[in-house]
Amino acid sequence: MKHIFSVLGIAIMLSACSNNNAKEQELAKQQTVIAIKDSLKLDSFRRVEAIKVEDEKVAARVKEVSRTREEKRTLLLAERNDAAPAPRQYSETQTTTKKKGWSSAAKGAVIGAGAGALGGVLIDKKDGRGAIIGGLVGAGAGYLIGRDKDRKSGRVQPNN
Repeated sequence: MKHIFSVLGIAIMLSACSNNNAKEQELAKQQTVIAIKDSLKLDSFRRVEAIKVEDEKVAARVKEVSRTREEKRTLLLAERNDAAPAPRQYSETQTTTKKKGWSSAAKGAVIGAGAGALGGVLIDKKDGRGAIIGGLVGAGAGYLIGRDKDRKSGRVQPNN
């Protein structure tokens, strides 16, 4: 019976000791969690501060660049006003320069005539008649298409 009481007493003492140790460990865990959270908050505040400082540097650079551009612009405008040539006076005998080369109407007529003549030969088996009719029709169609291109490009002024 003495052995049972002694084993029971030892078991109670060990359970009591381990309970205090568990409370101390839980308290230590809570303190470390609190410390980690505080350090994360502090770290995030430091990051925010660093970002603000970087943003201020960028804003200062932007202001400096815009101020420099504005100064350059005013200098260029001042130079333009100082170096502006006198307005030109046109005489009545001035001639306009004409564009050189073939107009679109002429190109269209030549291409249309060639294509029409070839088509006329292929359609009408009599060589001379089909080529002549096809060439005339093709030249007329090519001229009209080329004349329209000339009007759109401004080479020919439309008749109103």
